[in-house]
Amino acid sequence: MSEIAKLYGGALYDLAAEEGLEAELLAQQETLLELMAAEPDWLRLLAIPSIPKPERTALLGEALAGAHPYLINFAKILCEREAIGEWPACCKEYRRRYNAAHGIVTATATAALPLTGDQKARLEAKLSAMTGKQVQVAVKVDPDCLGGIRLDLDGVQLDGTLKSRLAAVRQAVAQAAL
Repeated sequence: MSEIAKLYGGALYDLAAEEGLEAELLAQQETLLELMAAEPDWLRLLAIPSIPKPERTALLGEALAGAHPYLINFAKILCEREAIGEWPACCKEYRRRYNAAHGIVTATATAALPLTGDQKARLEAKLSAMTGKQVQVAVKVDPDCLGGIRLDLDGVQLDGTLKSRLAAVRQAVAQAAL
């Protein structure tokens, strides 16, 4: 993560925390990130230097109408400082600071099939009990897993997929044959 993202994302979080708006701004940021992912050309347009900054900031104001004024002003500052491309990374830093302040840990569960809501809730509850923190699980689907789950939690990977178990059996058989 860039120093700009750490600085600006952290500053936005500090302001939101001071005002008691952390959760509201987080929710709005996540909505805006989804919109940006759907329209990736939008950020590129706002970064074009041949478009005068006042026009780009006016576009931001119109596009973000309805968002919290802090977010609108934050986006305008990034645009004015030629750092609008850092917005997603700033949001990531904001999320990191929010999670740290609220005892939230994120995990990624990769499975061959999508987890049901109940399965995801049970996994989050079990991981929360193990870590003593609130765990939020993002689920990815990878048919190559064949079955089971690969879990990435705080930099630790636990691989209980059928694919890894078959690879271990294959390696054990190969070593035994020697």
